[in-house]
Amino acid sequence: MDDASHSQDNAFKSEGMRKTVHDVCRVLDTYPWGPALEDAFNTFDEMPQPELVVGVIWRLNDVRVALHYFRWVERKTEQPHCPEAYNALLMLMARTRNLEYLEQILEEMSMAGFGPSNNTCIEMVASFVKLRKLGEAFGVIETMRKFKLRPAYSAYTTLIGSLSAAHEADPMLTLLRQMQEIGYEVSVHLFTMLIRVFAREGRMKSNSFNADLVLYNVCIDCFGKVGKVDMAWKFFHELKSQESVPDDVTYTSMIGVLCKAERVDEAVEMLEELDSNRSVPCVYAYNTMIMGYGSVGKFDEAYSLLERQKRKGCIPSVIAYNCILTCLGRKGKVEEALRTLEEMKIDAVPNLSSYNILIDMLCKAGELEAALKVQDSMKEAGLFPNIMTMLDSGQTPNAVVYTSLIRNFFKCGRKEDGHKIYKEMMHRGCSPDLMLLNNYMDCVFKAGEIEKGRALFEEIKAQGLIPDVRSYSILVHGLGKAGFSKETYKLFYEMKEQGLHLDTCAYNIVIDRFCKSGKVNKAYQLLEEMKTKGLQPTVVTYGSVIDGLAKIDRLDEAYMLFEEANSKGVDLNVVVYSSLIDGFGKVGRIDEAYLILEELMQKGLTPNTYTWNCLLDALVKAEEIDEALVCFQNMKNLKCPPNEVRKFNKAFVFWQEMQKQGLKPNTITHTTMISGLARAGNVLEAKDLFERFKSSWGIPDSMCYNAMIEGLNNANKAMDAYILFEETRLKGCHIYSETCVVFLDALHKADCLEQAAIVGAVLREMAKSQHATRLT
Repeated sequence: MDDASHSQDNAFKSEGMRKTVHDVCRVLDTYPWGPALEDAFNTFDEMPQPELVVGVIWRLNDVRVALHYFRWVERKTEQPHCPEAYNALLMLMARTRNLEYLEQILEEMSMAGFGPSNNTCIEMVASFVKLRKLGEAFGVIETMRKFKLRPAYSAYTTLIGSLSAAHEADPMLTLLRQMQEIGYEVSVHLFTMLIRVFAREGRMKSNSFNADLVLYNVCIDCFGKVGKVDMAWKFFHELKSQESVPDDVTYTSMIGVLCKAERVDEAVEMLEELDSNRSVPCVYAYNTMIMGYGSVGKFDEAYSLLERQKRKGCIPSVIAYNCILTCLGRKGKVEEALRTLEEMKIDAVPNLSSYNILIDMLCKAGELEAALKVQDSMKEAGLFPNIMTMLDSGQTPNAVVYTSLIRNFFKCGRKEDGHKIYKEMMHRGCSPDLMLLNNYMDCVFKAGEIEKGRALFEEIKAQGLIPDVRSYSILVHGLGKAGFSKETYKLFYEMKEQGLHLDTCAYNIVIDRFCKSGKVNKAYQLLEEMKTKGLQPTVVTYGSVIDGLAKIDRLDEAYMLFEEANSKGVDLNVVVYSSLIDGFGKVGRIDEAYLILEELMQKGLTPNTYTWNCLLDALVKAEEIDEALVCFQNMKNLKCPPNEVRKFNKAFVFWQEMQKQGLKPNTITHTTMISGLARAGNVLEAKDLFERFKSSWGIPDSMCYNAMIEGLNNANKAMDAYILFEETRLKGCHIYSETCVVFLDALHKADCLEQAAIVGAVLREMAKSQHATRLT
């Protein structure tokens, strides 16, 4: 069946399903629930399918009616419902704010081995938050926790934000503890909200908290994760001064903080302090320390820590080995990782993460075939991360494996294989998660497949997932780069309206698009908005706005922004400096352009071709500047000092100005320019001007010939210099003895011994002549 026939069939099925959903809902609206209504349902020929159940529940507005239908389908089909049907029922409860059957449904889901989707969980909490019913929203999360279900991260952050506004400190602290228990990262933003609420209630005194151990652990963890090691230390020492005893979480957090800051020696001291008070090692602390050793390349110490763990009677877990494998992967040590995997099997059974790490490592190293052949040990373990093995064996890989393979196939230029992997995944019934779809969309846009990228963004929604900031950022960047500016702006403001926390990347993309389309004022407003939201503008942010301002001659504002970026420690690159040089040059503010060039070079940056072109364009102020552009490029390649460059450029300006004013350069002007070019190392330009001068019946003088010969020698063009040497003699021009000495050395280095003998003879004749002249 071809694609057109397949699409037509799908369309017919979709239309048929919509009609059936409509018919079922019409029956439900007509009769109250009872035997008569059930008899009406029995008139339908087809057995209710999951898609029908989900469609019907989405159309209903009464939870009780939906639940009656839900139960009737169970009895009719004698099959349990799919997760999508349960999620549709929960979404209806959220829409109608009716939680009467919440516990019952969540308990069933828990027993079936699945929970509410992130989207459903967020909607249930948000629906009550919007009505300021924070107790009910808190109850939703508590009920999920009661049945060992995992509330969505955004559900926590939404509710914590609302509790903060209502000054409800204790429920906030409870939720933060839950997030830590689950393994969610408690951001500095959440932590700050909590601190402010405690402060309002007077539960802070003299810069310290009247808080329990958990809150101190939150402080240490949050400040550590943003690199504020000194603040983490402060809370650690304050905790001890309060006569509280740090627990395993405290020590492990501090070890992690110090390792992240590459202060490994201090982390080791912390581990020793923890170990001295324990007979059995703290596995979490050991794993964190192993990761710390690995991150700085100290693999011998990491292996030693594993052995120490064994000596203390604690067998290292698969997590400890996975830490080492992760670090080996980051360092590109593929062979050592494979050996470690084999050694690992003595102490622990590799899990899916172990093989995911290995496959990702092999893919990044470009060894895709090797990644596809990692199968024997996986078969033994009952794990099949290898895609071919999985498909051949009828197994289903998880989304992590698919993500790694898709990303790395695209990275290696094998995009067709990447698409094939995704199609196989969908065919095998593996539901893609948001991370996979984001990565796939990013790969597709980078491969230039714009329409495919758009379709993948819609696919995220079709899969029942909510696009996050990264999803929108990838779409905005992809469309912006392809020139779809209007769509880019629309998406950006759509993100804001949806309350998404826009990151620096999203702002940078839109700011750049605004600047490139001439809407600099809007770009400037977004830059200021970034600052008010606590986002730190990067070199990309400042560079885009500075370039935009410079292009519309708002140079003073551009320079103020340039100074602001410098004062904030932003590492400005050559592109930013070039934008200012170009801007100042175009309005004739040459001295300021020079000052910026000098600052650029003082910072150790190397001007590129564009930089030199901008400056020369400003100096020449003429349309025909091809020779000047070539000249500057050669100056850059030959690393001419800035003062020589500047002198030559000013000379070139005067040269062009003479031609613009209709003044014909004379022999002195030509010979001076040719000599200057040759001595500055711009031999090609000098030679070109030299030949054009001769073709226009000009007669080069001795200074001009000697400079050209020296320039060609310095450029390692000894034979070209020799041809010019002979021409100089034929023309009767004087050759300087200094020129001959340099030339003789150049010919010897080039193994032009015959020509060197002739120049040597000429040099001797010159010496004899000078000696005879002195005698007379």
